[in-house]
Amino acid sequence: MATLALINGAPSAGKSTIAERYAEEHPLALVLDIDVVRGLLGHWRGSPTEAGLHARDLAIGMARTHLLAGHDVVVPQLLARIDFIERLEALSLEVGCPFVEVVLLTGPDEAERRFERRSAAPTDDRHRDASALQSTPGTPSIREYYERMLGVVDQRPGTVRIDAADGDVDGTYRAFLAAMDAATR
Repeated sequence: MATLALINGAPSAGKSTIAERYAEEHPLALVLDIDVVRGLLGHWRGSPTEAGLHARDLAIGMARTHLLAGHDVVVPQLLARIDFIERLEALSLEVGCPFVEVVLLTGPDEAERRFERRSAAPTDDRHRDASALQSTPGTPSIREYYERMLGVVDQRPGTVRIDAADGDVDGTYRAFLAAMDAATR
């Protein structure tokens, strides 16, 4: 049975790493990175908020198609507002698949340190774009995003909280797999 999984967490918590590792081990699982979808939209940097909202709409359609084909979808995304999480959950109900919601926790100080470290040497366009967007005037700090994310998680009692200790990718991945297994039993 296909499963829809959300991996929430601060920038640099390991969301993409865990999602990509899952896809490597689960044939045809889709890592549906909203930032990648947004990056496919022409001139998105001129209207990043509008582009981000449109990317989420596109992602819902992509996830629906993939889940109905019987394949897992993993969405690695920092979500500091509840609306998109509710859309993902509604999609899982619509297509009749389990919805796994996890958050990778680092603590706000660690989140800031990891983001600064990654921003100093971005490894791909997603990380470069995240660094550029973070420096946009009026953008909340990483600490503010982290606190908002925790507020959302507190409203979602079914969210599995995973300690994402720096450098312990294997432990974080095992905890994610355990959450996936529990949801499909």
